[in-house]
Amino acid sequence: MRILFAVWLVASALYAQPVPPIGSELRPLIDLYISDRGILQRQYAVTDSPIRRERMRKFFVEWQGRLSKTDFAKLSMDAQVDYLLLVSDLRSSLQKLDVDAKRQAEIETLAPFAPKIVALEDARRHIDKFEPKAAATALTALRKQIDEQARKIQQVIAQKGQLPAKTLANDAAVSIEDNRKTLGTWFRFYNGYDPLFTWWNAEPYKSVDASLKAYAALLREKVAGVKPNDETAIVGSPIGREALRVELEREWIPYTPEEMVAIADKEMEWCRKEMVRAAKEMGFDNWRDALEKVKEMHVEPGKQPELIKQLAEEAIEYMEKHDLVTVPALAKETYRMSMMTPARQLVAPFFLVGETILVSYPTEEMSHEAKLMSMRGNNIYFSRATVFHELIPGHHLQGFMNSRYREYRRPFGTPFASEGGALYWELLLWDLGFTKTPEQRVGALFWRMHRSARIKFSLSFHLGKMTPEQCIDLLVEQVGHERSTAEGEVRRSFGGAYSPLYQCAYLIGGLQIRQLHRDLVGTGKMTNRDFHDAILQQNRIPIELMRAALTNQKLTPETKSTWRFYPLP
Repeated sequence: MRILFAVWLVASALYAQPVPPIGSELRPLIDLYISDRGILQRQYAVTDSPIRRERMRKFFVEWQGRLSKTDFAKLSMDAQVDYLLLVSDLRSSLQKLDVDAKRQAEIETLAPFAPKIVALEDARRHIDKFEPKAAATALTALRKQIDEQARKIQQVIAQKGQLPAKTLANDAAVSIEDNRKTLGTWFRFYNGYDPLFTWWNAEPYKSVDASLKAYAALLREKVAGVKPNDETAIVGSPIGREALRVELEREWIPYTPEEMVAIADKEMEWCRKEMVRAAKEMGFDNWRDALEKVKEMHVEPGKQPELIKQLAEEAIEYMEKHDLVTVPALAKETYRMSMMTPARQLVAPFFLVGETILVSYPTEEMSHEAKLMSMRGNNIYFSRATVFHELIPGHHLQGFMNSRYREYRRPFGTPFASEGGALYWELLLWDLGFTKTPEQRVGALFWRMHRSARIKFSLSFHLGKMTPEQCIDLLVEQVGHERSTAEGEVRRSFGGAYSPLYQCAYLIGGLQIRQLHRDLVGTGKMTNRDFHDAILQQNRIPIELMRAALTNQKLTPETKSTWRFYPLP
C-alpha cells in the first residue's frame, strides 16, 4: 500500500497536480442518498405517475429527518458545505414535485385519459393481478375517451373557437407520445408470454395506440401549429414565475427573475458602449458595420480545425505565462476534435466541447446560404473569443479537474458553475488585456452581448412575455446574429434538453466568480493560480457555497442564499 501511495505522489508531481481529497466526513451519507434516490427513480420510472411523486416525496421527507439528526456544528467546513448541498437538493426536489404536479394537471385538461395509462404501467411494475378480459374492456373504453377528446378539439377548430395555448398543446402532445411508450411497455410485457392476454388485448391495444398517435398529431399540427416531421419548429414550454423562483432557489441565486433581466440590461448597455468604441478604432461609425466586417473574416472550408488548434494553444500559453491556473500535462494532451453534423448544427450553430470539441462549420450538402451563415457565425474572432471557454482553461480543464476533485458532488452540479465558470474566463481575460485588437474585442463583445440577451429572452419567455419568434428577433436585432444562428440558439434553449435557467447561467455564474475573484485575489488574499485551482477543486456546486468554503464563512443548517454579488439600484 505504501508503494502504491508513493507512486501516486510521484505521478501527481509529474502532472503538476496535488493528490485529490477523498471527501468530507459526509461523503458516505451523500453516496448513500444518491444511490437510494437513483434506484427509486428507476423503480418508479413513469415520471407523471402520482404513485412515483408520492413515493419520492416520502423519500425526500425521510431524508430531511435523517439529515436533521446530524450535529452540524461538529462538521468540518467541507462537510458543512456538503450538508447544505444535500439540504438544498431535498428542499428543491420537494418543491419541484409540486410544480410538476401542477403542470401535469394542466396537461390533463387536454389528456384526461393519461392517468389510466399510467395506472396500468404502475400496476404492472408491482405485478398486480388482473383479468385479461377486463383489461381489454378498459382499453376499449380508453380508446373511446381519446377519440371523444379529439372530436371536441376538432369541433373547436371547425367553429374557430378559443383553442388551448400552443405551448400547452405541444406539451400535451409530448406527454401523449410518452403515454404511447408507457402503454407499449405495458403491452409488450404480457404479449406472447400470456396467450390469453394477447387473445383479448392485441386488437384493443392497437386501436388505443392509433388513437393516441392521431390525437397527438392533431394537437401538435392543428393547435400548436407544428408541421409534420418539422425538426426546425420552436414551441417551448414556459414554466411561469413560481417555477422560476423554485429554480433560482435551487441554484442559490438570491435575485428575482426581473432583477436578473435588469442585470442583463446593464451588461448589454456596457457591451454596446465598448462595441461602439471598438468600431471607431476599425474606422466605422456604426458598430453593426464593424460586426459585419468581423463576420467576413473567416477561414476557408477545411481550415477550421487548424484554426481551433492554433487558438487553443494560444490560450494555454497565456495561462502558463501568467501563472493563472494549474494546467496538468495530461489535460493538454487529451482533448480531441470532431466535426459537427449538419443536423446537430440546427440546434448548436457554434462549437461544443467535453473532452472532444465539436467543430461547427459548413459541409458540402448545405445550401449556399447556410454555408455562408455558418462561416460568418464561426469566424476567426468569434472563435478566438470562445475556444478557451470550451477547452483550456474552460470546459475541458474544468471536466478534467472535476473528475479528480470532490467528484461525489457531481449530482449537485449547477450550470452556474460549469457554464458560468467557463464564461468567467471570458470576463477575466478581457480585464487582463488578452483581447488587444479592435477585431478581437468585437468578437469578445459579440459573445458577451449574446449571453446578456440569453438572460433576457429565456426569462421573458418563461414569464410569458416573449414568444420564440420575438426571442429570435432580439438576437438578430440587438446582438447581430445571423438569423439561422439565432434560430439555432432559441431552438436549443427551448427544446427541452436544458433546464429553464441554463441560458442565464453563463453570464450570471461568470459575474459571481468575477466578484469572488475581486474579493479574494483583488485584495491580495489569494493568488490567481490558488484561486482558480480552488474553484475547480470545489467541483460544480453553487458558487455561493464555493464562496463560503473559500472564505471560511460561518454556516448554520438554515443557511440560504443571500449573496448579492451584483449591485442593482
